[in-house]
Amino acid sequence: MTVVKTSMRNFFAHKGRMALSAVAVLLSVAFVSGTLVFTDTMNTTFDKLFAITSPDVTVSPKSSGGEGGQQSGTGKPETLPASALERVGAVAGVKSVEGAVSSESVTVVNAENKNVGATTGAPTFVGNWTRNDLRSMEIASGHAPRGPTEAMIDADTADKHHIKIGDELRAIAVTGTFTKKITGIAAFKVTNPGATVLYLDTATAQRELLGGPGRFTQLHVTADAGVSDTKLKQDVTAALGTGTYKIQTQKEAADANRSDVGSFLDVMKYAMLGFAGIAFLVGIFLIVNTFSMLVAQRTREIGLMRALGSSRGQINRSVLFEAVLLGVFGSVAGVAAGVGLAVGLMKLMSATGLELSTEDLTVRWTTPVIGLVLGVLVTVVSAYIPARRAARISPMAALRDAGTPADGRAGLLRAVLGLLLTAAGGLSLLVATRADEAAAGSLFLGVGVVFTLIGFVVIGPLLAGGLVRVLSAVLLRVFGPVGRLAERNALRNPRRTGATGAALMIGLALVACLSVVGSSMVASATDELDKSVGADFIVQPSVPNTPIVPKAQEALESTPGIAHVTQYRMVDAKLTSPDGKAEDEGVIAADPTYAQDLRRETVAGELSAAYGKDAMSVGDAYAKDHGVKVGDTIKVAFKAGGTAELKVAAITSDDTSIDKGAMYINLTTAERYVPAAKMPKNMIMFAAAQDGKEKEAYAALKKSLAPYPQYKVQDQTDFKQDLKDQVSQLLNIVYGLLGLAIVVAVLGVVNTLALSVVERTREIGLLRAIGLSRRQLRRMIRLESVVIAVFGALLGLGLGLGWGTAAQKLLALEGLGVLEIPWPTIAGVFVASAFVGLFAALVPAFRAGRMNVLNAIASD
Repeated sequence: MTVVKTSMRNFFAHKGRMALSAVAVLLSVAFVSGTLVFTDTMNTTFDKLFAITSPDVTVSPKSSGGEGGQQSGTGKPETLPASALERVGAVAGVKSVEGAVSSESVTVVNAENKNVGATTGAPTFVGNWTRNDLRSMEIASGHAPRGPTEAMIDADTADKHHIKIGDELRAIAVTGTFTKKITGIAAFKVTNPGATVLYLDTATAQRELLGGPGRFTQLHVTADAGVSDTKLKQDVTAALGTGTYKIQTQKEAADANRSDVGSFLDVMKYAMLGFAGIAFLVGIFLIVNTFSMLVAQRTREIGLMRALGSSRGQINRSVLFEAVLLGVFGSVAGVAAGVGLAVGLMKLMSATGLELSTEDLTVRWTTPVIGLVLGVLVTVVSAYIPARRAARISPMAALRDAGTPADGRAGLLRAVLGLLLTAAGGLSLLVATRADEAAAGSLFLGVGVVFTLIGFVVIGPLLAGGLVRVLSAVLLRVFGPVGRLAERNALRNPRRTGATGAALMIGLALVACLSVVGSSMVASATDELDKSVGADFIVQPSVPNTPIVPKAQEALESTPGIAHVTQYRMVDAKLTSPDGKAEDEGVIAADPTYAQDLRRETVAGELSAAYGKDAMSVGDAYAKDHGVKVGDTIKVAFKAGGTAELKVAAITSDDTSIDKGAMYINLTTAERYVPAAKMPKNMIMFAAAQDGKEKEAYAALKKSLAPYPQYKVQDQTDFKQDLKDQVSQLLNIVYGLLGLAIVVAVLGVVNTLALSVVERTREIGLLRAIGLSRRQLRRMIRLESVVIAVFGALLGLGLGLGWGTAAQKLLALEGLGVLEIPWPTIAGVFVASAFVGLFAALVPAFRAGRMNVLNAIASD
């Protein structure tokens, strides 16, 4: 009980000093808890949707991907015949069966020619209105479609795009374009995560989406009372046979749909938890510093306790119990803040098109437990070394000295260990840059990053002594005696300065590394485009998985001022090489003009020859693995058609980031073996302008494709800018998440300065007594903060540049061979770190300036 009482007394006596450490714990736990609540809420949303939309038993084509599943690249869903509906209807135990028609490869536009469908990854469904839809939808106004001119749309899309009954919408499908009048609006009974749904009547859906009657994309089967889904599935399977159809119970269909989105949710979840881990790592430095300084300030008090009979174990437990209290308070507040963060993330995602409702907010019992355990564990681990140091102070040494004794042997051991780790990490990074394969190089890169990071943290006090002197000579000496005082304060405790700078170092190292990687990716891709791409214009979907419909292709090909248009289709096939090995590969079926639109380097043969009759090209990696040479024959079994034997006419270099490893054949070759109905559509097309008519052709091309807003028309400048924007958006998201770690690091600087001011109370009083003004005192503390922040920035940016350079060398193995260091970004981060130091010193400097001189001198 004595240990508990002492710990409670000390904790609340220093509650102001503990506050910033508690905030660090709070932020880290909030990010973990918020991530768990957010992803659990998303899972709940999708689980409810999939459970309510799935009938008792679903029958779909074997190759279908599920609701609206598409044949690879064709833009048309796989179908089953109406005869299957009749056979299922005759099965005992079937209460009812209805045919469903649905397609995802449709673009819906309004009267202003704007896409009203989802553009951020959520699907756009166009299909027929069925009884099964009443499970998840209710007609909010109007009525369901009753004829070929009518349609009904979901309420979320109607609200977002201000669509009302009587408006006309145009739908663009591979089978053609059709216009319908909205006669009804249907509302989801559960949360709609962002999908757009347009309903037609069954006959119209079959005609407009499938090209004719008598076909369905799914059968929805309802069981009679007392018949289980499993029994019904068995009976339906017996009636239809195995191997032709995919038959699923309600649970199986829901699980399959959940699995489709599960990978996306897992990537998001673990990425966010990774950033939370970085924040925890930075928070460790803050907590270690806090407890180290508190122990140092209570050295004499600890000596008295030891002299009165307290054991080392009791002193140790007393400090650790304070850490437990800090962890509990910070973690409880962090869990609560995490729920608020999750709600904020839901609102943010809603703004991007992924709708989530607070009605589905899910806080599992494991979330607060994980948050509490993590927060307390990290805090106790962080406080262990200071607690152990406190317990080792002898009573007499503590009573003689108000500070903890320095351990020269420990300092030497730390320096040697830090140098060894840094050297090992640097060697690993060097090996990574010399690797011949990306997989092996990635392992050495990861080891190098971890070892150099730990090494810099361990060696931080040694680096602080040298770097702070250099920085002081550049930044502080101009401020005269005040600058020298600031330098002396920063050098007084190199271990503390090193730990404080290391917290800032981690976040800035990651920022610098990712900046180098991002800039190098853009520069490499731009360089590759300049060298390889000969096409003037590139046409591709702005919405994922949207094929270029035939009418849009016709508009592209008939544009005035265009010299040629190149089709580019990915066709699934199984390739059997001369060594007898068979592999699933995609071959690119393109027009011969693609050899002009993409200047591929060959290591053998000529690429133009690969577009000859029954000819093809292969990548040099494939050729090396299978011993293929020019003139050899490869057996190509097209999955949607017949089998061809194609002669290798060229071997292309894989030293590229564009079409790396691609195998080319002439489009006419593919058309001889793959039926037209199963031939994939173009997902991208290229065009070249007539000589001297680039501007006119560009304007004409945009005009020709204006009725198809789902496609982007870009020249090479547009394409490069689009690539740069995509990388920048990704980096901005990452920088935003890393901002959490930087905020925690700033709190560490604030806490260090605040506790340092308390530690130096008598010294500050003496300085004020001999003539140092309040203004000079505040400046001294601000300058100390700036030099610590800049020290951390130098370490972080140097480390990050090393990581980024090594990572780029690995990317060069994938064709991204240009190293570009974004000096403006690096310089901006460096300057911003000085402002971080100024900001962090505001409160400690203000408090120091308000000290009463006599009271400060009299303090013990």
